[in-house]
Amino acid sequence: MTDKQSIQRLLDIMARLRDPDDGCPWDIEQDFRSIAPYTIEEAHEVADAIERGDLDDLKDELGDLLFQVVFHARMAEEEGAFRFGDVVESIADKLERRHPHVFGDAEIADAHAQTVNWEQIKAAERAEKGDGDGSLLAGVSRGLPALRRSVKLQKRAARVGFDWPAAEPVFDKIVEELDELKEAMAATDADGIEEEVGDLLFAVTNLARKLDVDPGGALRRSNFKFEQRFRAMEALAAERSQDLKALNADELEGLYRKAKSQS
Repeated sequence: MTDKQSIQRLLDIMARLRDPDDGCPWDIEQDFRSIAPYTIEEAHEVADAIERGDLDDLKDELGDLLFQVVFHARMAEEEGAFRFGDVVESIADKLERRHPHVFGDAEIADAHAQTVNWEQIKAAERAEKGDGDGSLLAGVSRGLPALRRSVKLQKRAARVGFDWPAAEPVFDKIVEELDELKEAMAATDADGIEEEVGDLLFAVTNLARKLDVDPGGALRRSNFKFEQRFRAMEALAAERSQDLKALNADELEGLYRKAKSQS
């Protein structure tokens, strides 16, 4: 089956699922808002498969993500807004427009110059659409995961020099935010605590950016590592006929250290 035939098969399946007479009741009752969380979830599952290096799972997860695109496009088609083909044409046009050094006569020296040029083209596109927001931060989607959005906001601000010169000064900022968090905790200020935790995370994200580390990827890696070690703790406890709930903090820490030494 060719790529074109495979895509058409998927589009036909989606149309059948949404058929008001003999489609799937669950699929029929969905709308853009109800499906959006699933779209985000599938994107994260793609990232997880990549993090684990599981290409078979990546194939499946990319299929799930593609289905989300087809689902949204089908609902839009039903409303007479646009079709799946329009989505494909839109991204194809955008890619050609934003790569004039590949599909045109422009010359780009390196990846950094390409990034700058890309952002300039995006700004011009927003202006053509009548977007009057002239801020350097315009276009940084509020729908991005918080860590990712922090990085993009910081990079935008860095274009005018509003940035730390190196990673080292960020450590002082992190200590400052920790002190402010402790003050909020001492005052039992719930709103202040939340704000200071956010400031601390923002500062740590800034440090990651200065170290050229993706904070989201780093956190996913730590999550995976913690999960593996905790599962090893559970296995060790089971071998010893121990109930984790019955162990004190020192005993739990001892089990965790044992699990850590085995990883």
